[in-house]
Amino acid sequence: MSGFVGQVTFVYTKDLEASERFYGQLLGLPMALDQGTCKIFRVTPGAQIGVCLRPEAQAPEGVILTLVTSDVDGWFERLRAEGVEFEKAPAYNAQYQIYHCFLRDPAGALVEIQRFEDPAWRP
Repeated sequence: MSGFVGQVTFVYTKDLEASERFYGQLLGLPMALDQGTCKIFRVTPGAQIGVCLRPEAQAPEGVILTLVTSDVDGWFERLRAEGVEFEKAPAYNAQYQIYHCFLRDPAGALVEIQRFEDPAWRP
């Protein structure tokens, strides 16, 4: 049996165009695959976010899409300049040794932009 080679997290949206703009233009994620009603964006070589059109879509509860970067403040300023509203500005979380902020995508999914401060983190 071979191991896994990738991971895709799918979220649903009522407005595929707004979600495509958010992930593709605002976050700058390249399109990995356009399936018409589902758009899959590459985050890293082995990790993707898929956004699928579902007219009955509701904001997911209990799921956080976390994007890891060394430049949390840079992303915060860039997205805020584009009019993106944040639920939480960048702050240090001592319990998890992370520096992070929170926002919502157009469908209401919670997105975290995070930097690990814990020396045990090995990406």
